[in-house]
Amino acid sequence: MTLLASRDEADRTAPPARGRPADPRWVRPSLAVLLLATAVLYLWNLGESGWANAFYSAAAQAGSLSWKALFFGSSDAANAITVDKTPAALWVMSLSARLFGVGAWSILVPQALMGVGSVAVLYAAVRRTSGPAAGLLAGTVLALTPAAALMFRFNNPDALLVLLLTAGAYCVVRALEEASPRWLALAGVAVGFGFLAKMLQAFLVLPAFGLAYLIAAPASLGKRLLHLLGALAATLISAGWYLAVVALWPAADRPYIGGSQENSLWELAFGYNGLGRITGDEVGSVGGNPNGGWGGTGWDRLFGDEMAGGIAWLLPAAAVALAAGLWFTRRAPRTDRGRAALVVWGGWFLVTAVVFSYMGGIIHAYYMIALAPAIAALVGIAGTQLWRARGNPAAAGTLSVGIGLSALTAYLLLSRQPEWLPGLAIAVLVAGLLCAFLVFFASRLPDAARRLVAVGALVTVLAGTGAYTVATAATPHSGALPSAGPDTGRGMRMGGGGLLGTSLPGDGLAALIRQDSANYTWAAATVGSNNAAGYQLGSGAPVMAVGGFNGTDPAPTLEQFQEYVRSGRIHYFLGEGMMMRGETGSDAAERIATWVADTYEPTTVDGVTVYDLSR
Repeated sequence: MTLLASRDEADRTAPPARGRPADPRWVRPSLAVLLLATAVLYLWNLGESGWANAFYSAAAQAGSLSWKALFFGSSDAANAITVDKTPAALWVMSLSARLFGVGAWSILVPQALMGVGSVAVLYAAVRRTSGPAAGLLAGTVLALTPAAALMFRFNNPDALLVLLLTAGAYCVVRALEEASPRWLALAGVAVGFGFLAKMLQAFLVLPAFGLAYLIAAPASLGKRLLHLLGALAATLISAGWYLAVVALWPAADRPYIGGSQENSLWELAFGYNGLGRITGDEVGSVGGNPNGGWGGTGWDRLFGDEMAGGIAWLLPAAAVALAAGLWFTRRAPRTDRGRAALVVWGGWFLVTAVVFSYMGGIIHAYYMIALAPAIAALVGIAGTQLWRARGNPAAAGTLSVGIGLSALTAYLLLSRQPEWLPGLAIAVLVAGLLCAFLVFFASRLPDAARRLVAVGALVTVLAGTGAYTVATAATPHSGALPSAGPDTGRGMRMGGGGLLGTSLPGDGLAALIRQDSANYTWAAATVGSNNAAGYQLGSGAPVMAVGGFNGTDPAPTLEQFQEYVRSGRIHYFLGEGMMMRGETGSDAAERIATWVADTYEPTTVDGVTVYDLSR
């Protein structure tokens, strides 16, 4: 038996397979409490965020009115241009809006439920290899990760991505039990649909899933390779069918593919939203640092001011957990499921962390949610297994190091905001170091004292991340760049228009946009998707996003726009346009804004420049 035994060896009281004893009585109530608490955390006062990311809310509104807009993920119901992502997440939001009406709750509640589902699926996956206690700890850590609370209360595609990838990991764990090609193919399907939520980011887990099965599945090498080829085919089919449909659909009969320069979903998937995120060569991208790039790269990027608050609390502990788990199981049989689980979650953790740390293209703090399930699983698995093996000095020492390191990390992160909950940082540090010391000697303590130490260590480890998570959930978030934490100045991104900000029109302007809107294909047009989203949500009428999200897509061209105007399809043009930032992409939006300003007389309504194109 290895020091860190697999679940079959260490916890026969809670096995999942047929013919084994049932779970202890405390498991189901504990799971119910965890899921209920997660639901409350993610749903409480959810409507305060309003439209959240108006860019996606406007597309959900469009999808609630037009099935074509729903299928393609169009920004408006008249199908001028799509959002700059594949639309799986929008399918969920649009269907919810169709069923319950367009509003903050109908758009955001599905995201919160995906969060509860992710916690449940993570629990189930970890439980199968390490027991219910490890599953509950992993689920709790995920629920109390600030980046998770941020995204599961927001309407970016990341919520669906995380749910699908966690489901994929669960399927791999099931496949490893009996070398099941069916479960492995289902894992591929989950990852493939993850691609339809956020493109190539979904594929970051594939090396871990494939390596775990190749190493540990109880079958011959030939069968393992054959099963992996089948799963890869399932992944490509579940991801590629949509790309094929869009490629074969006549371009004149569908919206322009936002984020691309050639009206191509393939270009979007493998360029702007694909390899361009790694290399930084993203045609049409704007923003980032004045000298290019999106912040310094390197191993310490995830501990920087922008990223750390969302994810770094237990990141060092997860690294220790992975290293210790692999060391302690080094002599285990090839098919050991405990070690295989470490490969699944550890590979997910390492590949994603390295890519995020060194990618040279667009990256935002909320991306860190993709690390949360892997970190939570590693902490849950190693934490419970090391505690079970506490009689061994190596296991007790490793657990003590993990607790102390977590307390130190929390102290350093909390110290960055000394005005928020003063005293918590030093309290966590002192209590954590004390618990780390006591854990090392826990095997020598009486049962009651040992249980008290375990509870104290658990509370201390989760105190910092838990407080930050609650503060994140209590802060309304809106705009394109939400961030975790208690600072409402950083959390709220209402903006006043422009590339990344969204503002709703005043009553007078909203009424003007709605005026005779049924007589036009687009009630108005404006540069940039965020500007268009605000006007569209405020008026309920379709608004063309000239140039797409960044205003750098060649959609429409000046000639196309002029033809739309001549044929009476656009009523108003809103705003003065904007200064184009960046050196790549199309200048069509700038040319359109200049032509409108040179051709039509402006008026001002609610502080916004309006051009009546019908005159």
